[in-house]
Formats: sequence, structure tokens, C-alpha cells
Amino acid sequence: MQIQSEEGTFNPKIERIANILRLVGWVSFWLELGLGAAASLMLIFAISGRNFSQALTPPTPGVGVSSYTQGTTPGLSFSIFWAVCGILALLFSLYLAFRLTRFARRLRNPNPDIHPKKAQVIQLLQIGVIAGLVGMLLFILGGGAGLGVLLSKSIAQPQGVAIYDPSRIIRSLDIFVAMANMTGIAAHFITTVSSLGLYNWLHRDS
Repeated sequence: MQIQSEEGTFNPKIERIANILRLVGWVSFWLELGLGAAASLMLIFAISGRNFSQALTPPTPGVGVSSYTQGTTPGLSFSIFWAVCGILALLFSLYLAFRLTRFARRLRNPNPDIHPKKAQVIQLLQIGVIAGLVGMLLFILGGGAGLGVLLSKSIAQPQGVAIYDPSRIIRSLDIFVAMANMTGIAAHFITTVSSLGLYNWLHRDS
């Protein structure tokens, strides 16, 4: 199957390919954008909450005022770092999805000279698969680091005893970091599935 038309006449096969590329490209773009925005907001809430608690954490009884980082969760910074890297990878995936819609638009043009070649579309889909897998790996690292920290805090909490050390309390802001990583995994999963699906479909349609 050659995506690039050799004739200047209307080709129903090329029209069908363009419609599918356009549909998958826009659906992937908006789903990834929505999930990416949700993950970014969760991270912003978590980071701003950590900074706020650093500024307002009261002194721990018996410890004094030597430290103002007691209200934060030690080790959660690694999870935030990987999540931010995953969001940057998601921005690249958004660019790939948008570029796929541009390929579809060029295919719908009656001038065959500007039609993208099949190799160009295949290469774009291959890059999309790689970007999706790398993004999922980054968010998995972030989610694993965050869940490990929360698990260690839950185990360290004394049962039925008042907790005076704020660093040992599991806060809602800590859960936001884990949720941001899970949301990012879902966004990159969409990238990977859509790219693989189109890649296999183009090969079967050859």
C-alpha cells in the first residue's frame, strides 16, 4: 500500500486512510491533553502544598524550631521528579498526535505531490510507540517511588497513638503525587495503543 497517490484523481482508499488518521490523531490528542492537564494540576497542588507546609509547619514538641521541613514527606521528591519528566515526555507525545492530524490533512489534499509517504507515517507511529513506552516507564518509576514512601510511612505510624511528627502523617497532598503518576501512565498508554493500532492497521492494509 502506497499512501502517496500516483494520480491526481480522487482515491477512496487514500480518503479512508486520511479519515482514520485524523480520527485517531485527534482522539489521542484530546485524551492525552486532558489526562496530562489533570496530572499536572495534581503535581502543582502537591508541590505548592509541600512549600506551604514547609513555611507553616509548627515546631515538633521536644525538638524545637531547628527544622521547617518536618511537614513534608521525605523521599517524595524523587516521585515528583519522575512525574515531571513523564509530563515532558507527554508533551512530546501530544506533538506527535497533532502531527498525525497534519498528515491526515495533507492526505485529503487533491494535490498528490504534498501527500506524505507511507514511510513517513510509519516512522511517526514508531516514534509514538517509543515515546509512549518511555513515558510510561518514567511515570512507573515515579509512582513506584511515591507508593514506596507512602507504604513506609503507613508502616511506621503507631496505631492508636497521637502522632506529633508531621513527617510521619500521610497527607492528601502525598496521595496527589501518586495519582498524578497513575494518570500519566494512562495518558502514555493511550499514546502507545493508538500508535501500535495504526501501525498494525497500515501493515494489514498494505
